[in-house]
Amino acid sequence: MVDFAGWSMPVQYTSIVAEHTATRTAAGLFDVSHMGRLRFFGSHAADFLDSVVTRRVSDMRAGQVRYSLVTNEDGGILDDVLIYRGYDGGENFGMVVNASNREKIVQWLGNQQTIWQSELGHSNTLTVSDDTLQSAMIAVQGPKAVELLEPVVETAIKPAPVQDFKSMGYYTCWMGLFDGDGVMFSRTGYTGEDGFEIICDEEIAPQIWEVLTTRASKLGGMAAGLGARDTLRLEAAMPLYGHELNEQTNPLEAGLGFAVNLEGRKFPGCEVLAAVKREGPKRVRVGLELAGKRAAREHYAIFGKSDSGQPIGEISSGTFSPTLQKPIAMGYVPPQFAQPGTELFVDIRGSREPARVVKLPFYKRR
Repeated sequence: MVDFAGWSMPVQYTSIVAEHTATRTAAGLFDVSHMGRLRFFGSHAADFLDSVVTRRVSDMRAGQVRYSLVTNEDGGILDDVLIYRGYDGGENFGMVVNASNREKIVQWLGNQQTIWQSELGHSNTLTVSDDTLQSAMIAVQGPKAVELLEPVVETAIKPAPVQDFKSMGYYTCWMGLFDGDGVMFSRTGYTGEDGFEIICDEEIAPQIWEVLTTRASKLGGMAAGLGARDTLRLEAAMPLYGHELNEQTNPLEAGLGFAVNLEGRKFPGCEVLAAVKREGPKRVRVGLELAGKRAAREHYAIFGKSDSGQPIGEISSGTFSPTLQKPIAMGYVPPQFAQPGTELFVDIRGSREPARVVKLPFYKRR
């Protein structure tokens, strides 16, 4: 157990490799209650969110989930978030934020709400609540996620676009009953596998966890901690705040241009991002496979093939991939070094190890 953003979190229950493999082959269960859960109520909730996140919100359908970013005036990333429409079965919105950023984002949203309401006169039309401590969140990830969950979810409640897990679309959410209690399910996750995330009242979370871990053990699955969560997301090339993402990094250099809608919109940093889009980013996120067995770690220097003596970039995340059985890493380099197949070097404790740029993600489920 370790302290993580003020929460006591498990690094591992058994071993990182065992939990990683169970998630890839059966099912991994993750207690992700440390993630921040915010709710937005009122007739202008969509308008407000449209003014503070990089991706359009007002055109979302009930039951839809959308990945987006919160940026500062310089275009730097304050957080990457998931936005849910129909979070509670109605036309309201939910937002899941990173645990380490929750207090920062709540304060920032409060400031933005004050500015927005004073400029547009939308007084008393929006309520933002932080439900993190009154709720819990459990991720069920892996090829047997549907098999694990389907027998224990009783019925669907509107705005369910479907009536069963198998036909539920990726990045959609709906309300269901778990032993008579209302919970929200979304077909989302952070592992590269199929799976679901459950948001429920904190009082019933232990009961749900016990039911799911018991069922998972019968299917070859198990509980998984922060260690496996990191190796899984890295294989899937999913950026992590504090590593690939931070306030000095903009979404376009991070390879998240799909989550930035600029046309006809105004949000903090939009003009800066429009300029970056026109001119091109000065550095970009890439994937690297290392030739040896030694793993690259955060902040290790990346060098070009020509021995100039000066690093061209640095590693943001690295590990030895349990699935691919080789060291993999992500990092930032100038665009001219980002073409897949480009040969580079990574300085690992004073030794320059050969590395090759590869197309992301490293792993993609069949």
